[in-house]
Amino acid sequence: MKRVLLKAGAAIFLLILGWTVYEYALLPEVSSLETEDPATTALMRLRDQEYLENGRRLPRQQIWVPYDTVSEHLKKAILIGEDAAFFFHKGVDLLELREALKEDWEKGKFKRGGSTITMQLARNLYLDPSKSPLRKLKEIAIAWKLERRLSKKRIFELYLNVVEWGSNIYGAEAAARYYFSKPAFALSPLEAATLTALLPNPRNPREKALLYRRNLILTRMAEIGYIGEEEFKHAKDEPLFEKEGGSPDLLLRPDKAVVSPAESRP
Repeated sequence: MKRVLLKAGAAIFLLILGWTVYEYALLPEVSSLETEDPATTALMRLRDQEYLENGRRLPRQQIWVPYDTVSEHLKKAILIGEDAAFFFHKGVDLLELREALKEDWEKGKFKRGGSTITMQLARNLYLDPSKSPLRKLKEIAIAWKLERRLSKKRIFELYLNVVEWGSNIYGAEAAARYYFSKPAFALSPLEAATLTALLPNPRNPREKALLYRRNLILTRMAEIGYIGEEEFKHAKDEPLFEKEGGSPDLLLRPDKAVVSPAESRP
């Protein structure tokens, strides 16, 4: 009986190994991303189809910009809010992933993803946004491929240009222009924290949750000395969205925004 179980176990292991090798071979090739910017992503195509099915014709808003022309405040806020260990892990934050799996197991739901910036990029570029364990495994595998072929700076640059920031709003430049009427390099710490707070739920933000998350990011900025105490005290009392020279707009509607075809990449 023991021998039969051992043979069965070995057979199952070989099947899993074979399936893993097969699935890995089917993963997308990422080497072109070293020098080429993707014209579209899996998420963008999915959203376009969703809007079409719902009878909404939204112009895609995306303006590619180099890494060095994005505000350092936004980069810092994203690292604080999304992936503090980004520059130290190899695509997967094992500690965060373990905590996410533990929480999902305890709650009986596959909700907390534990995704790093690299994993989020992998999902946006190539996968659907489902919460299935199989999709998560593919996300991890693609993240490892990205980390092996691309520099951290390039991965972050791609992320900053393709991440979803509203209904058909992608990337830091389009988001900065839409929400604050300014280019991404000019974002303040407060504006950067606000945009970062949008990332978990960019298309349907709830004002109370958004304000809480923004102030949480500002608090962390103050704790590490990135912003001063006075700046923090002033920023946390500001409205969520306030364009210079205008009144605050809470929960702006991306479907009303327009970016000229010359500025928006198809």
